[in-house]
Amino acid sequence: MSASRFDSIRDLPLFAQMHQDSFDALTHGAFVQNFPPNMVMISEGEPADFLHIVQDGCVELFSTWNNHETSVTTLYKNSTFILAATIKDRPNLMSARTLQKSRIVMVPSENVRTVFRQDSAFAFAIVDELARCYRATIKNMKNLKLRSSLERLANYVLKQHHRHGDALAFDLPIEKRRLASYLGMTPENLSRAFNNLKPHGVAVSGQRIEILDLAALTAYAKPDRLIDDTTAEQAP
Repeated sequence: MSASRFDSIRDLPLFAQMHQDSFDALTHGAFVQNFPPNMVMISEGEPADFLHIVQDGCVELFSTWNNHETSVTTLYKNSTFILAATIKDRPNLMSARTLQKSRIVMVPSENVRTVFRQDSAFAFAIVDELARCYRATIKNMKNLKLRSSLERLANYVLKQHHRHGDALAFDLPIEKRRLASYLGMTPENLSRAFNNLKPHGVAVSGQRIEILDLAALTAYAKPDRLIDDTTAEQAP
């Protein structure tokens, strides 16, 4: 496959500082694949044969156990997965499926491990990415363990408010049932939680969220910089 097919990922933080020869070696045997919506691309427990980069579209990472399923995170353009399993040469801990038509760059995991040992700039970028993911995981764990479901939802609404340029009205980026799973709630509890946010200045109609009293919502949510992040460090 022509190296130009990977120009779109060359400037991503993970690859930007590595030598061109290393990048060429990394993408040798790599390919770009288009997936339809609702396609499971990888399954937990299977070998991590490829590092995946979302070139376009939207991908959900999820996990199942004993007939239960939970949404872990949602990934958008320029996101990578499953990096830790790729570096460790271990089975996937999560499954991945497309939420919409998606174009994915698939880089052989063996290439990643080889270049990791040879290119210090690439190795540093991988450590930086894994550290970012670790911090996001700790923040998410604190959010789940320290807050009630209503407090988690209130802070999620505030996060989306910031991500939409401080807009007071916006659409939820994911379906409510997936949002409920991400927040550690059932769909029924999420519906009740949205109703319970009304006294705190939030109105909901379908996927549309309107913040009627930002001060009241902020006072209730009590956002914390050691838990909440308005950047891409946390998702969805």
